[in-house]
Amino acid sequence: MKREGEIALPFDPATRIEAGITFIGRIRSPWGKGTAPKNLRVARETGQGARVELDPAYGPALTGLEVGQAIQLLYWVDRGERDLLIQTPGHGNGPRGTFALRSPVRPNPIALGTVMITSLDPETGVIGIDATDAWDGTPVLDIKPWIGTVDVPPGWHPDA
Repeated sequence: MKREGEIALPFDPATRIEAGITFIGRIRSPWGKGTAPKNLRVARETGQGARVELDPAYGPALTGLEVGQAIQLLYWVDRGERDLLIQTPGHGNGPRGTFALRSPVRPNPIALGTVMITSLDPETGVIGIDATDAWDGTPVLDIKPWIGTVDVPPGWHPDA
């Protein structure tokens, strides 16, 4: 449902596919439509963890990861809308462009969450994570290690 001030694209981005992707697994979480937290901070506040179930063929790609390590999880918000250019978030102060928001409504519904590994089983391809705001069954695109010297911009300060 569109809110006041929202502007949609005149086409469906899904009809302009130019590349292929492979889902490497699925997120298993307690969340679904109407129950999912609005972001990872709120998800962490619930105390409910989740897990990533990779296709077992990708298990060897987990070599080098460790419990307690932060990873960046890229996932495909497969049940989200894709057509809004301007959105009016319920928690915001007026309309904003999609690229100025962390909303799951995007032309390419790719989400990024930095999560902590709570358990790891490369044999089965299962990774326990501290939290997610993704719905159960959300497809996983990729996993990358979070590296402070790479992922934090130089000179950035949390109170800036």
